[in-house]
Order: sequence, then C-alpha cells, then structure tokens
Amino acid sequence: MSSKTKGVVVYLLLAFGLAWAFWAIPLLKGLSPRSPVFQLACLPGGLAPAVAALVVRRWITREGFADAGLRLNLRAWRYYLFAWLSPFFIAGVIVALAAAFRISQPDFSFERALKIVTPETDLSASLPPMIRLLLPLLMMVQAILVTPLLWGEEFGWRSYLQIRLCAERPLWAAVATGLIWGVWHYPLVFAGYQFPDHPRLGLLVFPVGTVLVSIIFGWLRLRTGSVWPVSLAHASTNAIGASLTVLLFMGGPHWIWVCYLGVLGWIPLGAICAWIILSGQLRPATEDQA
Repeated sequence: MSSKTKGVVVYLLLAFGLAWAFWAIPLLKGLSPRSPVFQLACLPGGLAPAVAALVVRRWITREGFADAGLRLNLRAWRYYLFAWLSPFFIAGVIVALAAAFRISQPDFSFERALKIVTPETDLSASLPPMIRLLLPLLMMVQAILVTPLLWGEEFGWRSYLQIRLCAERPLWAAVATGLIWGVWHYPLVFAGYQFPDHPRLGLLVFPVGTVLVSIIFGWLRLRTGSVWPVSLAHASTNAIGASLTVLLFMGGPHWIWVCYLGVLGWIPLGAICAWIILSGQLRPATEDQA
C-alpha cells in the first residue's frame, strides 16, 4: 500500500469514525434534530475531517502542510466574493422555480417557518419588520463569523481528500469527494435533520447536492490555492443559502424540493458546475491568474 493510499484510508476511517461517534450521542438520547441542543451536540463531529487530516499529515504520511492551502491569498478576492454571495443567487433561483412550477409558495414574512423553528418563543409574533429586512445582512455577517468553524470540514475534504483522489482528473476527484462527503452525513440525514419528511429519500437526494457543491468548492480550492475561500463558501451555504430557504419554505409543502440542497437546488448549482467544467476552470490557477 502506497503512502498516499494509506493516508486516504486512515483519513476516511478517522473522519467517519469520529463524526459518527459524536453524532451517535444525541441520536441515541432521542433528541429531536430540530432541537438546539441536538445541533450543539453535533458540532464536534464537524471537526472530525480536520482532526483526521491533521493526524494523517503529521503522523501517518508525515507529508506536512505545504499543500494544505493555509494562506489566505487575498489577491483572489473575486473568488471570496463569489463564495460569500453566490448562495443568494442560488436561493433566489429556488424561490423563482418553486413559484413558477407551483411546488411551494415562499412566505416572505417568515412567520410559518419561525413558528416551527422557535415554537417556545414564537418569534414570528415579535420579529419587527426592520429585522426581517436586515436579515440578509445579518446572514452575511454570520457567514464570516462561522467561517473558522466550517474550516473544520474543508481542511479535511477539500484541502486533503479532494486533492489526493484522482489528482490528474479534478472533476472525478470532486465527484468522488462529493459522494463520500454526502455519505458521511448519512446519520444526520437518516435522523431527519436535512429532510424531516423524507429521511430515506434524502439518502439519495443529499449526495447529489454534495457532489454539485463539491465541484464548486473544489474549483474555489484549485483556483485560489487556499482553503479559506472554500470555508467561506461552506459557511455562506449554511448561513445564507440554507437559512433563507428554511425561512421562506419551512412548514410548507415539498421541502425536499425547495431546500438549498433539494431537487430544485440542483438546477442553479448544476448551472454553475456546467460553467466551471465547460469553461475548463477546474484546474489550478497560476499565481498571475489568482
């Protein structure tokens, strides 16, 4: 077994083993996936990929961190901007498609979703209109604040695994990493965290979304040489894209279609992926291009 293969195998065992062990605790205790306690209990599992990559790089392959993409590379500011703001575009397309095909009706007052997300406090009755208008800005700030937390996943998936799998074929590397990444989430998907109404169907739907996102994240990683734009993209996906679709559609019909990584989300995500692939951009950038 080559050193690279050994590193990948150990990485996967650690990334899956640690995360699934942490996630088993709230699941076995019967906590609701919608409970804030459940979400807090699951946070350490999100750091498992970073721990796995750290262990492999430092002690298994001893290759160090030269290609880990730890520098910020702020010269690539355009990619940071894309990573930060593109979830608004993707969520907007989902809203337009849901309305056009009458799959679900977005609730721009957020009352329907807030009654479900915060049943104890009922924020839907007390949320001032000005706060609703400021929510996109607050989401943008939140995305920046949680970027270091999402680094915990991206240091593993994009800055270790994806650049080790099929290194000469970055598209295949992105697809393979996206599938593995989707399966890594399976305990949460099966528990109904992503798709509470269709957890079993979610086992098929979710990996499609992670493959598409993996192509976009892999492109950001290759073009900038840095893990930080990818971490920002992941944070924005959660804080902006996922939050917007939750506020607009949660409590309505066909959630598996209208959530950020749901079926309708495949269309804008797929369009971005098609642009990346067909324009030949899924390759490392030179220092001048970055």
